[in-house]
Parts: sequence; C-alpha cells; structure tokens
Amino acid sequence: MYALFEDGGKFLAGRLMSEAESSVQIELDSGKRVKVKSAHVLLRFEAPQPAELIERAQALAQDIDLDLAWEFAPEAEFGFADLARDYFDAHAGTDQQAAALFRLFEAPHYFRRLGKGLFKKAPEETVKAALLGIERKKQLAAQIDQWADALVAGDCPPPIREQLYRILFKPDKNGPEYKAVVEAAKRAQRAPLDLLKAAGAIDSPYQFHWRRFLFEAFPKGTAFPPLEVPAIKDSLPLAPCQAFSIDDSATTEIDDALSVQGLGTGTVTFGVHIAAPGLAITPDAALDKVARDRLSTVYMPGWKLTMLPDAVVQAYTLDAGRDCPAVSQYFTVDEATLEIRASDTRLERVPIVSNLRHDQLDTRITEATLLGDAPADYAHAAELAFAFRLARALKAQREVVRGKPEVFTRPDYSFRLDGDGSEPRGGEPVHISPRQRGSPLDLIVAEAMILANSRWGAWLAECGVPGIYRSQAALAPGIKVRMGTRPAPHAGMGVSHYTWASSPLRRYVDLVNQWQIIACARHGRTAALAAPFKPKDAALLSIISSFDAAYGAYNDFQNTIERYWTLRWLEQNGVAELEAAVMKDGLVRADTLPLVFRVPGTESLPRGTRIRARVHGADLLTLELHATLLARLDAAAPAETPDAEAEDEAAEPGALRLAIELDEAPAGEATPQA
Repeated sequence: MYALFEDGGKFLAGRLMSEAESSVQIELDSGKRVKVKSAHVLLRFEAPQPAELIERAQALAQDIDLDLAWEFAPEAEFGFADLARDYFDAHAGTDQQAAALFRLFEAPHYFRRLGKGLFKKAPEETVKAALLGIERKKQLAAQIDQWADALVAGDCPPPIREQLYRILFKPDKNGPEYKAVVEAAKRAQRAPLDLLKAAGAIDSPYQFHWRRFLFEAFPKGTAFPPLEVPAIKDSLPLAPCQAFSIDDSATTEIDDALSVQGLGTGTVTFGVHIAAPGLAITPDAALDKVARDRLSTVYMPGWKLTMLPDAVVQAYTLDAGRDCPAVSQYFTVDEATLEIRASDTRLERVPIVSNLRHDQLDTRITEATLLGDAPADYAHAAELAFAFRLARALKAQREVVRGKPEVFTRPDYSFRLDGDGSEPRGGEPVHISPRQRGSPLDLIVAEAMILANSRWGAWLAECGVPGIYRSQAALAPGIKVRMGTRPAPHAGMGVSHYTWASSPLRRYVDLVNQWQIIACARHGRTAALAAPFKPKDAALLSIISSFDAAYGAYNDFQNTIERYWTLRWLEQNGVAELEAAVMKDGLVRADTLPLVFRVPGTESLPRGTRIRARVHGADLLTLELHATLLARLDAAAPAETPDAEAEDEAAEPGALRLAIELDEAPAGEATPQA
C-alpha cells in the first residue's frame, strides 16, 4: 500500500509502513522514513509506484482546463476526487485523482484551499480579477524581457532612462524597470552601471553626479515657492560705525562685517556685525519652513543652491552702500595689550561702506603691510592692521587652551569655470588655484567669527536660553565635533562655548541661534520666557538631527563635484604626471591639486614619501584616477601636522555605491566654499 501526502506545500508519496491512531509512517523512495499526520494523507493506492504516480499525475494535470473545471465544480465545498469524477469520468483512477489534486492546489485564484484535500470554488468576480492580474503579469514579464533585450543591444528604453537614479540608488525592487536592468546585466555579464552607460542612459558624467544629488536631496525640485520678503518691524537705531565685509567675489550671501572704532585712544571698540534675517523671519512662518527644509546653502564650483530665495538674501545681505539690519557684538579692547574687557550685543542698522574681496586683495593685504613693514595702499588699512593684531592674539590664546599650535600646511583651492554664470553643463574650461589657509584676511575673519560665536554661546548659557552648540570633548583622532543643546567645551577651537550664529543667511542652525540671541538682546535675564525655543525643547533636537544629515550630504556632494572638476582639469590640460605624497594604504595626495588617488606599489612606503605617478586616464563617472608609480623622489615631504592628519579620512575618494543588487554582476570645522 502506498500513500500520497502533502508536506509544506509539496506532494510526496511512499510506501505505507505502519499506521497509528493519528499518524502513519511512510518510507520514501530514498529510503527515508517519515512520520505523517493521518490528516495529511490525501490518497492511498496500490499502484503504480509512488514516483511513477507523481510523474504521470503532474503531466495529466496540465491538460485540465481550469475554466472548465471551475464550471464543473459544485458551489459547496468538495474533494479533489469528486472533481476528478466530474471532470474525467465516474471511475476516475488514481492518476486522474492525483492530477485533479495537483491542478486544484496550484490554482488558488480558481479554487480556495480548505485543507485535507477539500476545496471551494472562488466567486466569479474573484476569478475574473485574478485572471486579469495574471494577464497583466504576463504582459509585464514580456515588457521586462523586451527592455532587457534593448539594453543588451545598446539601446536604453525611455522608461528606464526616466527612472535611472531611482533604479541605481533607491530602487523599487518589484518595479519592472529595475527588474529589466538586473535581467539585462545578467544576460550581458556586465555591471549595471557599465550596461546603462553603454546603452546611452547617461548623457554626461557631470549631469549624472548633479542629477543624482538632486534626486536624493531635492526630490521635489530646487525652485522656491512664491514668497513675499517680510519687513523688519523693529525701529532700529543707526550704529555709529563704518563697517566692511571680507568675502570672495562669488559670495552673494554676505553674512558678516567688521568695524573698528577708537584707534589711537587706548581703548578700541571692535565690532562683529551679522546680517539679521531673524528680525523678519519668524519661526513656523512660510520662509522658516523653506529654510528648515533646505537647512543650508549647497556650494559647488560655478553654482550654488541657496537656503533662502534670492530676493530674501538681497533684502538682508550686508551690501556696501546700505544701512543694513544686523545683530552686532561689540568688544571693548585694550589697544596696547589686546585684552578684551567687555562685550555688548545690539540690534541696529549698520552702515556698510565696503565689501572687500579675498581674490582681489590677498596679494596686496599681506602680513608685511598689516604690520607696517610695507606700504598699505588699500582701504581700511588701519582698521585691518588692528584686526590682524587682535586675530593673532586671539589665535595664540586659543592655542594655549588647545595645547598645541593650530597649523595647516595644506592649501585650500578655488575653482573657477569659464561660463556665462548659468548652471554648469560639465564641459566648461575649469581653473584651479591654491589659496593658503591662514592668510591675513582669512585669519581676521576666522578669529572674529570664533570670538563672536564663542561669546554668544556663553551669553545664551548665562541667560538660561537654549541654543545649538558645537563641542568636541578632546583634540584627538576619532573624537568628532558634535552638535547639542547643552554648552560644552570645543577642544579643537580651544573655547569653552561655541555656537554657529554668524551665517544665518546660509545655515539654518545659525538662524535658529540668532532668534535666541535676539531674545537675549531684547529681554536679558528673562529671555528664557520670550525665546522661541524653551529649555529641553524637542524641536531643537529635531533640527540638529535634520541639519547634521543634510549638511553632511551637501558636503559630500561638494567634495564629489570638486573631484569631478579636478579630474576634468587633468584631462583639459593633458597632465601625464603628478607629484604626490604617500598617505596610507596605497593612497597618495597630489602636491598642487585637491586630489587623493590610489597608486599601486605605494602601500609599503612610509607616510610622507614623495613620489611621481604616471596618469593613464580618469573615469569621470566613477571619479577614479588611473595611475601607476613612476618614481620615488629623493626629497622628503615636510612633516604634516596633527590637524592635517585628521583630515585624511574625509579626503579619501569614495566609491560610487549603487543600491542595485546583482549576484552575477562584476564586482574639522570647515566652511564650504562660498
């Protein structure tokens, strides 16, 4: 005697060895004996052999017309043997009964399974809907197959081109476009990115990087909604100073300016003036929602996406020739000792008399001219000389707290594109020039902003008003800067408190901190009751989380697109060799370009070893530079500072990570460039 039974959705058959009250023991053809519940035994038979029965029944099952079987089936529940007798004949044998069982079991859209070999036919509406779904699946499968054929043949279907970035980076793995790419990559034995590139899905490497960023960071587009520029309702006094700003020529969001009063009197008033959109934009207003959605301006060579609409920026930027609303912090400084005796914050209108530009003045405003060792033939010479003396003193004080000098031997780099000022297309000629960190103008602005941000951070704490602070527990590798609502020392800066409040036109956390500072300026020690954000306000933590994520993504994109333009510069100028210094793990840093790349053969060389590499080409899509070791240079590289070493991890070139899966596929406190 043999028995056919169901086990986990599969049908098995074997020799019936023994039978108890609720179970039986069956020996399979493999010799294995299994214990089966009696309720799971669906058919007992004498012949044929179990394997032969299953083979014959499966073949016969495919000949059963499901539509006809559904018509024959009774309305009440029924057994598979009943259907076999109705469909075949009244004497349906074992083969036919097993065939009916198999066919019923594999057609749940026609027949509902009730267990123990019982079924009930589905309502007519359910069957029609299921058949439509099956037909759609067939058509979709045919469409996927057609798209895969086109991709393998080197032609990208429009639906796949339209879904390119979603397929590669945030795919719907049940989507037909995704499945077509996976299927085509398997057939062609090529990586998905190579396949899509060969099929013409990617118009240009630059547009690929740019559109990918927009897809991930700005899925709703970059256009601003129509918004009115709110007016400042406060009646602000006019400041008794003449202020000037220091920025690059490309900067339109001029957030900060400086002033110096009282030179030659023994007591100097040094002013830091910050643009005041916080006097007009209120929390939860339409403009606030726009700023909170973007969280920061996005910078890249030749272009930027501002946090606020241009009309708003122009209303509050510190343009020369205007009396601009500002949140000012004045420091009373001993002119001889440079000791800061007092500070005071005011809400006022500040006369901006000059917008000085780094790129126009860095070669003229030098340490020699500021210290009086060379003629100073530029505007605000005396004020800049005092500001430079004060900046050097402030830096020295911070270095004492830091416990080590703040020295950077690597230059920053400026990118300039030859174009008409419109959005870059990726093929424009690019110019890259070094800009050494710590130049006199850089130092003046940096120390003034650190001073203002640290003093405002301390003032918020004194007034009991929460703010968004940046802190660093220790100046050591791996100890990162964190953002939080509680004041804590910033070891990297060498200050006891540190906020970001000096760029409210460009960073959302600065705007939030400005609202809190304005409350302190208006209400003093009772500001905690009037400030927009109260102590332990969960909204501040939400802002910090959102800002960290967005700011990190924006910086990653800036690094990516600057790497694109650097590789583009190499191609444009036909560079065949590069001199570089060894970093680690086969990575080297170019001497005169913002470029880290891999050179096989340098893995065992000591850090800092100078080498010359031969450039074989660059892939602007994956941003890889192909180079080989040409020579080891005798000259030793200057020792790098701990500050420089800490930047190595961020400088490493990242691989292009795709979200598409294919088993068979080949395998610091930096401010973004304004």
